[in-house]
Amino acid sequence: MGKRTNLGHAAASLLFLLLGGCVTSPASNKPNATGDASWRIEMPPGTVSYQLAMGEVSSGATPFRRVKPVYPPGLLDACPPPQEVPALVIVDDQGAVAEVRVAGEQQADASRHAFIDAVRAAARQWRFQPLLISRWAADADGNSHVVDSGTRPFSLTYVFRFECHLGKPSVSAAAAQG
Repeated sequence: MGKRTNLGHAAASLLFLLLGGCVTSPASNKPNATGDASWRIEMPPGTVSYQLAMGEVSSGATPFRRVKPVYPPGLLDACPPPQEVPALVIVDDQGAVAEVRVAGEQQADASRHAFIDAVRAAARQWRFQPLLISRWAADADGNSHVVDSGTRPFSLTYVFRFECHLGKPSVSAAAAQG
């Protein structure tokens, strides 16, 4: 019976130690601020697209690597109202982002520049399947085959949205092909 009592005390002690590990010290009143990002595609008015000729087919131009923008850490304490940053992402014929353009960047204040810089730093790391345009033709027997093909540059308009809720930010974005 003494062994059972010792085992019971040992089990209770172990349980106490395990539960003690769950106890946390009081946190500061300030919530931990973390960042996140998201995006959406947008097709602005006047967007120009490739005009394919009869027998031409396009493929690719899809992202396979996207990096989320980081909410500017220096703005977390201020938790400003939601910010949207529309950016034209220009992709070269190999699928790498060659340039990121943001309208009104020259007139932006320091706070807006922090969001623009976050968008640019992330978008420059994105990678896309190259845009491939192939020309198909039929032979005398009616069988279709590729006559020639080549990759082309393209651009997409993304709108990145940065939000801060209760000291915790989030960011989003989307794209439109042009």
